[in-house]
Amino acid sequence: MKPSPVLDIAFVAIVAGAYLLGSISWSYLLVRLLQGLDVRTVGSGNAGATNAMRAAGKGVGTAVLLLDVAKGVAAIEVARALSAPPMVVGAAAVAVVLGHVYPVFFGFRGGKGVATSAGAMGALAPLALALTLLVFFLVVFWKRYMSLGSVIAGATFPVMVLLCQRLGWETWSGTEWPWVLLAAVTLGLIIVVKHLGNLRRLAAGTEPRLGERRGPASHGAANHGE
Repeated sequence: MKPSPVLDIAFVAIVAGAYLLGSISWSYLLVRLLQGLDVRTVGSGNAGATNAMRAAGKGVGTAVLLLDVAKGVAAIEVARALSAPPMVVGAAAVAVVLGHVYPVFFGFRGGKGVATSAGAMGALAPLALALTLLVFFLVVFWKRYMSLGSVIAGATFPVMVLLCQRLGWETWSGTEWPWVLLAAVTLGLIIVVKHLGNLRRLAAGTEPRLGERRGPASHGAANHGE
């Protein structure tokens, strides 16, 4: 049977809605509201939880983290509630992260997508995310580099999804499984690519450790900072 055009439009709307949801930059909004600053002009210049913490303190950073995770979870749960097929649910996961990284409401200058990816992939593959978070926290505890932990987590997550599927630890259907893995690979690539500048600074020994404050964002920091 040929798919209904109405359903096709509905599924496009779900993915577009996920992108718009991701485009709500909580880091920008909360730092602007509480400090009167554009978070993209201070610290690393990145509109994410870590830089919000540098700009406005741990409370604001924690709030941004939780809200960014919630965006990812909401995109998946809304898609499921609307009975979207696995391909559309996977596309919504990617779309909400792209919205966070390239927000249409804020000049396409957003964050690195780590927290929002965690929310989306946690809704899709909770056990795989839990194992990935364990790796993330071990790396951050050991090296005190959020960026290094994020890169390793992004590269690790698809491996954990594959491991959980092979061992039968996650219960995806045959139609769900390929799209979960594709979403995991895509989000992992986004995270790694957005941290290339951090990797260069890590190699040069100039990457700030967790808890270090920085002054006004340097040239290019908005594209490369954590």
